[in-house]
Amino acid sequence: MARYIGPKSKIARKFRDPIYGPDKSYEKKNYPPGMHGQTKRRAKTSEYGTQLTEKQKAKYTYGILERQFKNTFLKAARKGGITGVVLLQLIESRLDNVVYRLGISPTRDGARQLIGHRHIMVNGKVVNIPSYEVRPGDLIAVRERSKSLEVITNSLTGRSNQYPWLEWDSNLMTGKFMSYPERDQIPENIREQLIVELYSK
Repeated sequence: MARYIGPKSKIARKFRDPIYGPDKSYEKKNYPPGMHGQTKRRAKTSEYGTQLTEKQKAKYTYGILERQFKNTFLKAARKGGITGVVLLQLIESRLDNVVYRLGISPTRDGARQLIGHRHIMVNGKVVNIPSYEVRPGDLIAVRERSKSLEVITNSLTGRSNQYPWLEWDSNLMTGKFMSYPERDQIPENIREQLIVELYSK
């Protein structure tokens, strides 16, 4: 799957979940896309189909390609603990997701762009790899020359969500990754156990 750049409402409707955030188009058409989207009698989805849909939903939500996603799963499987939860924790610790969660960017796509354009630092060094794994105690900051960027200041002005595993200093424009989040702290509506079952076949 190449990185998706098409209509996001269509994808949200496909999964019957506003995975990209509040969406008026999704609210108006809360049914799958296509000419049979409103048909009440739809073919029953198989167990495999349900598991595959959940994996695709997670990939679209976090903007991760198949190879990266599978490698992250294999890494989670090697670690101790509940594989599905560890998988989500590893994905949440990606730099692009952390930048998004801190409110530096309003979207994960925007966060990836900021990172790629070298506007973000980790522990005082510029990092331009969106998939970089942030570890507990790491400091994520906006580069000094980038602090006046309109896209960043506008995003931080509207910043409202607070996540208990992250700290943010608005004066220094610096955040701290305190710890990996617990499952009940991750707001995404993903049934990770189905993904584990799919990869375990």
